Amino acid sequence: MSLTVIAPDGVPEVRKGDDLATHLITALVAADWTLADGDVVVVTSKVVSKAEGQVREGTRDDELAGETRRVVARRGHTAIVRNRLGLTMAAAGIDASNVESGYVVLLPLDPDASARALRAALRERSGANVGVVVTDTAGRAWRDGQTDLAIGAAGLVVLERFAGRTDPYGNPLAVTAPAVADEVASAAELAQGKLAARPFAVVRGRGDLVLPPSQDGPGATALIRPEGSDFFGYGAREAVVRALVGDPDEQQPFGAPAAAEELAAAILEVTGRAPEIVSYAAGDGHAEALRVSAADTAAVAALAFAHGWTVTTRGAVSTLLPLTP
Repeated sequence: MSLTVIAPDGVPEVRKGDDLATHLITALVAADWTLADGDVVVVTSKVVSKAEGQVREGTRDDELAGETRRVVARRGHTAIVRNRLGLTMAAAGIDASNVESGYVVLLPLDPDASARALRAALRERSGANVGVVVTDTAGRAWRDGQTDLAIGAAGLVVLERFAGRTDPYGNPLAVTAPAVADEVASAAELAQGKLAARPFAVVRGRGDLVLPPSQDGPGATALIRPEGSDFFGYGAREAVVRALVGDPDEQQPFGAPAAAEELAAAILEVTGRAPEIVSYAAGDGHAEALRVSAADTAAVAALAFAHGWTVTTRGAVSTLLPLTP
């Protein structure tokens, strides 16, 4: 298998109302390149936003609150937030680079819709059935540096699922699911660069990922984990603070209620006291509760909150029950 990526030069500064399909096709003609069925067109969110009028006068701080769903972590002046699109990004993805001084660029209102519109326009003008990926740059947990990822997609398989299949050695695959839309985005960025004014790229060689013309697919939204399913819903410091505050409106990012044994082990580790696990009637069956000494009320309450449980204290005993989904 071979993969070819071309990122044409000569794209002018994009302004509000510009036709991105025209910009791309013009640049490809100049590069002696023609779109073909199975190509994947990659476009930076920056030029999509500019064409859609998502440029604002001011600073990141001016726009941050309006683009933020909730704060995930803070380190000094840096805020990592879950933004209005559900993406977790520094400064909500608001960008002050490659734009006139004194202005910032917000992410597109609906990147998947932007990708669908560009795909349809390219199909109409070139006759080619292509996939489209709208990209942005983001950091990653555990590793230095940033990579490009897909924040919008149309006509493309965004996630390949291998669960239930076996590898060449006969080993079963349980959770393997490459985020191929993100991999396409990163491959394209190698050709585009950050400072070369090449906002478009065409990736050729993975036509198997491109859907029929009548299907746009689930879009890049399908790659966003639902709130509460991320192992890292809060930063390390923020998780401690949120658990100690115990605001019910801030519990969801900690995830679904943990098993009784898991919470019991955490309480034992922190307090040195092993809770009693008891069974009680619940609906048509039975559920488990925990009982522990009320001597460690604050620590137990924080641990219960972080594990999706509630605490009721009466006298010398605290009783813990899992939150109802």
